[in-house]
Amino acid sequence: MRIFLSLAGFGLLLFTSGCDAREPGETLGGTSAQTDNTTISRSKAMQGPDDRGDVQRPTHEDTLVLGAGCFWCVEAVFERLEGVTDVQAGYAGGHVDDPEYEAVCAGSTGHAEVARITYDPDVISISKILSVFWIAHDPTTLNRQGADIGTQYRSAIFYRNEQQRAAAEKSLAEAQSRFSADIVTEVTPLDSFWAAESYHQDYYRNNRNAPYCRVVIEPKLKKLNLE
Repeated sequence: MRIFLSLAGFGLLLFTSGCDAREPGETLGGTSAQTDNTTISRSKAMQGPDDRGDVQRPTHEDTLVLGAGCFWCVEAVFERLEGVTDVQAGYAGGHVDDPEYEAVCAGSTGHAEVARITYDPDVISISKILSVFWIAHDPTTLNRQGADIGTQYRSAIFYRNEQQRAAAEKSLAEAQSRFSADIVTEVTPLDSFWAAESYHQDYYRNNRNAPYCRVVIEPKLKKLNLE
């Protein structure tokens, strides 16, 4: 659910969304944001005038699929991390092949909105990616992020192998101590990843003046020192 109502003449903007970041006590001010021993370093690929520029891709990469509410927000956060070479919005965890956005939003396919993160493990580790994951959304709300309600907005880590499963479970256990409520993040094997429709890809980069981007995504990126 994403609702916009703008009444410029009255100076009123009503906006609801589910992209609010959780604040379990980390300090996010200063020149870099930190959680435990992880420094959130902004990707050099996102620092040019066109955000990415021409970046030489590493010869070896790994991927991790994460669900943290609205995939527009997830994509915008993780594509700014140093060592992340690509982020693709999509769907995972459902029972229908090649789902469409409308069906996912209706909750009829069982999919979560996710981002497939491609990264260079020599530059950023899976543990650092997961450390950002815990502070970039609220992992204690079941099937909900802010005003976005439904199983498609569930917090989830979809692992591809036993190494990723172990890393996810260890990271979750470490993160739990920073939250008063129980973390409800689903840790489950990745069956299939389906890329979302083209208009969802690079949504923030392509729609910076949209109300959702200006009111929700941009403040989140600034809070995490990624904008």
